[in-house]
Amino acid sequence: MATRKVTITLDEKLADAMSSAAQEAGIPLSRLIASAAEREMRFSFGRRVVADWQEEHGAFTPEELAAARAEIAAADLEYLQGRQAAGAA
Repeated sequence: MATRKVTITLDEKLADAMSSAAQEAGIPLSRLIASAAEREMRFSFGRRVVADWQEEHGAFTPEELAAARAEIAAADLEYLQGRQAAGAA
């Protein structure tokens, strides 16, 4: 994958916190920042897809939102339990 060096400006406390988080994770700060940027791009894309869908089909009902939240909670729980199991192994 091609990379490009860029310069960004961050609040000093945020930069310190991110640097500490990267050190704790054992990864370069640039990787942590790139991951955060990629995650934000995915969220942005997802919000556009949802907005487009709702524009065509109407807003989600409270029942649809509740079902989606339940599925997300179940997926989160499954993910966290898998991480705990992997850590115990």
